[in-house]
Amino acid sequence: MSNPQTLLSAPCRRWQDILSLQDLEPLARQHLPAPVFGYIASAADSGQAMRSNALAFEQFDLLTRVLRDVSQVSTETQLLGQTFRAPIGIAPVGLSALSAYRGDLVLAQAASAHGLPMIMSGSSLIAMEEVARQSPQTWFQAYLPGQMEQVQALIERVKHAGFSTLVITVDTQAQPKLEFARRSGFSAPLRPSVGLAMQGLLHPRWLLGTFLRTIVKHGMPHFENNYAHRGAAIVAKNVTRDFSERGRNDWKRLQAIRDMWPGRLVIKGILHPDDAQLACAHGADGLIVSNHGGRQLDSAPSPLRMLPHVVKQAGKVPVMLDGGIRRGTDVVKALALGAQLVFVGRPCIYAAALGGAPAVALALQLLRDEMTRAMAMMGTNHVHEISPDCLLHPHAAWAPGARHPLAANE
Repeated sequence: MSNPQTLLSAPCRRWQDILSLQDLEPLARQHLPAPVFGYIASAADSGQAMRSNALAFEQFDLLTRVLRDVSQVSTETQLLGQTFRAPIGIAPVGLSALSAYRGDLVLAQAASAHGLPMIMSGSSLIAMEEVARQSPQTWFQAYLPGQMEQVQALIERVKHAGFSTLVITVDTQAQPKLEFARRSGFSAPLRPSVGLAMQGLLHPRWLLGTFLRTIVKHGMPHFENNYAHRGAAIVAKNVTRDFSERGRNDWKRLQAIRDMWPGRLVIKGILHPDDAQLACAHGADGLIVSNHGGRQLDSAPSPLRMLPHVVKQAGKVPVMLDGGIRRGTDVVKALALGAQLVFVGRPCIYAAALGGAPAVALALQLLRDEMTRAMAMMGTNHVHEISPDCLLHPHAAWAPGARHPLAANE
């Protein structure tokens, strides 16, 4: 395993000014063409769901504890039979290789260097076999095709590629309306135009270092992993057809996947507690509470709000979360509400676009450092010590000797 310090040995000078994950977005906006940035940053409709993801974390305060020996704080955690250096991972981000050169490989390399999980997106432009060869600990996220024989062939391909953890994203039964992406000039298929060409010329580092470099070395990008075979090119007219039949999926199909998949099976996109119970009943080894980063349904509740209810229904099945994580304190709050690991999406691909694996490693290290600092201030040395007792809801009643500061919100 690579040493993260090796990746950070020669960062660009400007990385000295990156103090948090929130610093990455404005730099990415400057670096990327407007349509590409718009695709990453976009959310469904008015963006309410995406905003609520972040705002949910502000509803909780962390309780400090003093005069405790916190000289040996450790963020190490165990999940699904694996040990990770922190309860943090990289969420699947579609079209990563359009934003950063060999984006999926870059994200996997950085995660591996930090001893953290990374989920490769099914909507990726690099073949899953290449990522699995270079980073075999990577998880693979699949979008299920419409026909069962296609599903079976895809699962066989994932199995033969060498992945041991399969993530099925289940909240894509309808195409989202990504207004910001459309207004930014993004389209699927990607249509060559004068405006798109001008955006490339106005962003020469991306044009030369990502797009043209990809074309010269690897040809026109294709959706590589939606099927057992190579999918459409990003400029092909039938791109949207490839994504039009996901509404066919149901619990019966999930059970069939459980029967044919021998490895760990994680279900991503759970918000309703009843769906959590059903997923566990159909053999899920883990759940990810998620509203797809606010990209699918505007007005969907934030994952953090639904997390305690899902955890209650999941029983012994581990629950994870993504959506809105920007600080180490966000990680701690999610853990206190029952998550065992959280995933970060947009900031990681912003970092990859700006500086490759070293920048992603820096982003992950910032998040881990913030988490370590928060744990020390809370008097906790180990992840398993983080509990609801560590949280205070702003509207919770408090009295001396109160056992659960969160009681008013339970």
